[in-house]
Amino acid sequence: MPETTTRAQHHIVGGGIAGLATAVYLIRDAGVGGENIHIYEQLGVVGGSLDGSGDAGSGYMIRGGRMFEEHFACTFDLLDTIPSANDPGVSVTEDIMAFNRMVPGSSNCRLVRDGRPDYNRYDLTLTAHDIVDINRLILKSEGNLARQSIEDWFKPSFFESNFWLMWATMFSFQPWHALIEMRRYLRRFIHLFPGFTRIAGILRTRYNQYDSVIAPVVKWLRDRDVRIAIGTQVTDVKIDGTRKDRRVTSIALADESDVQVGEGDRVYLTLGSMTDGTTQGSNDRPPDLYDKEGGAWTLWRKLAAQNEGFGRPEVFCGDTHKTAWHSFTVTMDGPDFFELMEDFTNNRTGTGGLVTFAGSGWTLSVVLFHQPHFRGQKNGTYTFWGYGLSGDRPGDFVKKPMWEATGNEIITELCGHLKLAKAQAVWFKDARVLPCRMPYITSQFMPRQPGDRPDIRPNGARNFAVIGQFCEQPRDCVFTVEYSIRSARTAVAELTGRVSPPPPVARTDLDPKVLIRAARVLMGA
Repeated sequence: MPETTTRAQHHIVGGGIAGLATAVYLIRDAGVGGENIHIYEQLGVVGGSLDGSGDAGSGYMIRGGRMFEEHFACTFDLLDTIPSANDPGVSVTEDIMAFNRMVPGSSNCRLVRDGRPDYNRYDLTLTAHDIVDINRLILKSEGNLARQSIEDWFKPSFFESNFWLMWATMFSFQPWHALIEMRRYLRRFIHLFPGFTRIAGILRTRYNQYDSVIAPVVKWLRDRDVRIAIGTQVTDVKIDGTRKDRRVTSIALADESDVQVGEGDRVYLTLGSMTDGTTQGSNDRPPDLYDKEGGAWTLWRKLAAQNEGFGRPEVFCGDTHKTAWHSFTVTMDGPDFFELMEDFTNNRTGTGGLVTFAGSGWTLSVVLFHQPHFRGQKNGTYTFWGYGLSGDRPGDFVKKPMWEATGNEIITELCGHLKLAKAQAVWFKDARVLPCRMPYITSQFMPRQPGDRPDIRPNGARNFAVIGQFCEQPRDCVFTVEYSIRSARTAVAELTGRVSPPPPVARTDLDPKVLIRAARVLMGA
C-alpha cells in the first residue's frame, strides 16, 4: 500500500547498515522528513557488523570486514549520496574508488606453507572431477538444492584443494554450509575468477568500515534530524489481522514502554544478527565461550512463533559450533612486523589482502591493512587483523583450540607459522591483542529450504517489511553489504510506492567471455 501522507512515521528496528540504508532511501528517494524516521538500536553504537572501535592505548578492535566489488550496484548508488569522512566534496563511493586506485589490491602471497610463501599458491590444484562438480553446481537449479550442504555435493578431495582453502577463507565457508549459497557465490562472483588467487578485483575502504561507511551515513542522517535511539532494544512487535491483511500496531521496548504504530505508519524489521552475542578477550584472557542469543535472535524467534511467514530462525542460530569463529585485532607501536611482512609477501602494506597459513590447525589467516586503518589512529601505531576458520581445533604451536586461546597465545601461534626468531617475536611484547568470539558470524550460511527466511514483505503485510541478512532475495549473496542495502531499497519501494525497486543483480554468469575466462582459470590454463 503506497504511503498517503508525508506525516507518517517510519520505525526501523535495528541500526545496522540495512536499517541505516532504509533511512537514507526514505529521505533521499521517498521524500520522508528525517524527523519522521525512528531507528531503534539495542547496542550503544549503530553500524551492526560494520564496526571499528578502541584506541592506541587499550587496542583497536574490528570484528571483521566486508569486501566490495564493482557490481554492488545498490551499495555504490547509496554511498554516492553520502559525503566522505575526509572531504565533504567527495562521496563515500568516490572515496572508495579513489583509494583503490591509490592502493590497488593484488596478492603475491595468498598462501603460506611451512613458513614460506607456498610455491603452488597460484595453482587451484583441482582435479578433473572437482572441475566437473563446480560446473554442474553452477548449472544446477537452486530449487533442487534445498537443505543440502557443500560436502553433500563435492568429493573429499575437493576440500584438500587450494581452491577450497582460498575460497573458504575468503568467504568464510565451511563444508557443512549451504550448497545453495555456494552456488550463488559461484554465479555472482564468477567474473572475479581470473584474479582469484591474488584477490584481485576486490575493493576495500580507506579506513575500517565504521569510519569509512557508517560514521558518514550516521552524520548525514543526524543532519536531517533522524531519531536514532541507541541502547534501545525492541523486545516484541504486535501484529494484528489475518495472514492476508495484517499490520504492526505497536512496538514493545525493553524499558517496558510501547511505541504505538498508526494506520499510515511503516515498520522495517531487522531479524537475526551475525554479530549478536559477541564476546571479547584480551592478551591474557580468551573470549567467553558462553553463547547467548541477543535481542535480534530472541525477537525473531518470538515473531516466528506468533506469526506465519516469518521463517525458521532456529535453522540459522541453533548450532553455534557450526556458525562461530574467532577473530583478533593487534595494535603495535612500531613498524618492524609490517616491514618484515612486506618483504615476506612482496606486497606493500594494504595491497595484499588475506594471507592464509595452509595446513594450520586453526586455518589461520591475517590481513595487514593500509595504515592508518582507524580515522584518528595515533601516529606510530599499526593495526592488523586475523581470524581462525577452524578455531575449534588444536593449534600447531599452541596445543589448544583457538576458541580457548588468549591474545598472547594467538600471537605465539602466528609467530610459529611464520618461523619468527625470538628476536623478532619480541616485537609483540607490548602489542595489544584483542580476540573476539562471534557465535553467529556464519549463521546465514546454514543449509536452508524455502520458507526458512521470510520474504522482505511477508504475505498480507500492510505496513511492515523485513530487512537485513535473513530475508529472502533472489540471486544475491548473504554476508555482503550489498545484500543488506538491497533489502532496504526493496522494503522502502514496497511500503512507500515512491522508490523504484533495486536494479537486477548483475548476471556476469551469462557473459560468454566471463565464462570462457573462468573455465580457463579452473582448468589451470
